[in-house]
Amino acid sequence: MPENSTPLTEYGWNATLSNTFTTLAPPDSAPGRVLRVDRGRCDVAVAEGTVRALTGSDPLATSQLCTGDWVAVAEVLNSREPEMHTVTSILPRSSSIVRSSASGKSEGQILAANVDTVVIATASDGDVDLGRIERLLALAWESGATPVVALTKSDAAQYISDTLAEVSAIAPGATVLAVSAETNEGMDVLDAVLDGTVAILGPSGAGKSTLANALLADTTGADRLETGRVRTGDGKGRHTTVTRELIPFSGARTLIDTPGLRGVGMWNAAEGIDKTFPEIEELIAECRFSDCAHNSEPGCAVLTALGRGDLDERRLASYRKLQRENAWNAARSNARLQAERTREIKVISRHLKSHYRGRDR
Repeated sequence: MPENSTPLTEYGWNATLSNTFTTLAPPDSAPGRVLRVDRGRCDVAVAEGTVRALTGSDPLATSQLCTGDWVAVAEVLNSREPEMHTVTSILPRSSSIVRSSASGKSEGQILAANVDTVVIATASDGDVDLGRIERLLALAWESGATPVVALTKSDAAQYISDTLAEVSAIAPGATVLAVSAETNEGMDVLDAVLDGTVAILGPSGAGKSTLANALLADTTGADRLETGRVRTGDGKGRHTTVTRELIPFSGARTLIDTPGLRGVGMWNAAEGIDKTFPEIEELIAECRFSDCAHNSEPGCAVLTALGRGDLDERRLASYRKLQRENAWNAARSNARLQAERTREIKVISRHLKSHYRGRDR
């Protein structure tokens, strides 16, 4: 087992993963970590270096293959392409960042797998969208990773101290930092709080790739990721990152830069929402009725706190919005899953009827 091989240890390979692989992986396969996925193929780091692999012949096992996954790979025999491999299985994930899918599928979309730290990048040189930060915090907490909010471009922000205080107030439990990749302000502190596999999330124009290049500088010595300037008209960014790629950097850590997120829908994120709004959850526990809807019920601790000014109205509205969205996506998923199962049962039933008709003739 290549537990001590550099190409795998620099991507996070350890004794626990080695034991899991030995127990679960198919015979005649080798461990690897997915660096990027595109069009049915992926780059995988293995003991010998990096190989190009097919994403797998079993759609149930590999349909949600994602950057950051630990996998079993096997060499494809009789392939037209030399040294071609295929992913045969995915090892259990320690964490996964999942959002609701924009397609009609009943499962969520996995943005990154086996992530330890999620950096939520938000440009501080313009209007800071607190609701978007709360949304990304819920996504990060739900994944099982530790969130860090990085207020980028702090060198160009007018009221960075006020912004830092405002964001810190809506991100309890998370580290919030003002950073500038241009002047290196706060970068040493950010680097110190990052652990394991780090995923950077945020909208286009938030400076994700610039931030990633600054973190990777000690490892690569040059900009590894393409960057672009925001539009002067509306301050929005262009998508310079078009795919998710996992890159090793100093301290035996790895980094995943992600494309800008236009929309982030909640997907089975009840726990993540609770962790994002802990003060509201504490108030809900004090309501007179356990099924309180927090609209007009007597003895509602949420409404009482709102009336006293102890709870911010915008914060409550954001909480309600994410809860409604999460419940709606869950209901939609259940309906689609039931419809898919019904279709499968009908197909099986038709096959069985056809089979028995043939036997009766």
